Amino acid sequence: MNESAFFLRRMNDHVQYLSKIKATLEDKGDFQGTDHHSCKLGLWLDSDGPVESSAISAQARETFDHLLDPHERFHHASKRALACKAAGDRIGMEDAMTEMFKLSSTLVNILIKLDSMDQ
Repeated sequence: MNESAFFLRRMNDHVQYLSKIKATLEDKGDFQGTDHHSCKLGLWLDSDGPVESSAISAQARETFDHLLDPHERFHHASKRALACKAAGDRIGMEDAMTEMFKLSSTLVNILIKLDSMDQ
């Protein structure tokens, strides 16, 4: 593919989404999120991502596939955090946020790995 920083841009899409959720949880925004198919990263995962990663190598495609489960779980955790916030469940919100941030880290690390495979 060799489009400069392509996977890093997908990472930025994810980080921007995370920032919007975090702002809402901190009473600094009102973003309510989307399902895992409708965010920018999810749209790519469901459309061009498989072909683009396969074009790099079989290993890149296998690495790409490792994005799918944590991405879906990230969206579930962010929805749970928002629901707990709305219900006044601070502990539940913080637990969901912890999971959300761990999953975000996993996603970022996989996207960085994909970027390094595309050099």
